[in-house]
Amino acid sequence: MPISLISLTFNAFQENTYIAFCSDTKEAVIVDPGVSSPAEEAELQNALARIGASPTAVWLTHAHIDHVIGLRWACEHYRIPFYHSEADVATLRSVPVYAPMYGVHHFALPDEPGITIGHGDTVSVGQARFEVRFAPGHAPGHLVFYNQTLGVIAGDCLFAGSIGRTDLPGGDFDVLERSIREQLYTLPDETQVYPGHGPATTIGREKKFNPFVRV
Repeated sequence: MPISLISLTFNAFQENTYIAFCSDTKEAVIVDPGVSSPAEEAELQNALARIGASPTAVWLTHAHIDHVIGLRWACEHYRIPFYHSEADVATLRSVPVYAPMYGVHHFALPDEPGITIGHGDTVSVGQARFEVRFAPGHAPGHLVFYNQTLGVIAGDCLFAGSIGRTDLPGGDFDVLERSIREQLYTLPDETQVYPGHGPATTIGREKKFNPFVRV
């Protein structure tokens, strides 16, 4: 079951929006839709058109503004549901309140509530299955999505040479460190890590060189 990933960088926060897609079935999911303008919406649509894939869902690693700016648009444009952590519901609901502070005006959440998922659940793209792992610390309900072939979509949990910030509401360094050690560093060293910002890395490289959480 060929599974691939496209990374697109959007909005003023330089957030990585991912398209995970199965080339056999032409199914796709959008992970963390950060599109913030008509031009970025068109870029996402064009990326899907190039691979001939239709999205069936949106997955959220977490609900900070840079990862959900385009959530309502994606759900409405493609008429698809979104999946998120129940522990991040309050984080998601707070976005319309503080969005104007970041220059994001007229932000609104989808009319339909999301579908909640949690640790140990499985989500799929075509026949490709992703294990859901609960990895809080950056956000209270942070999730990562692991596929043995593709790697792990890590959101703002672990970056190349860095980790997610913990000074935002609900952040906790000790909790994040434990999440990284227990939910990410337990994966095989060769596992590709696709973060919410910046370039991809591997579990082995971060275990060896990451200055914040090193093994």
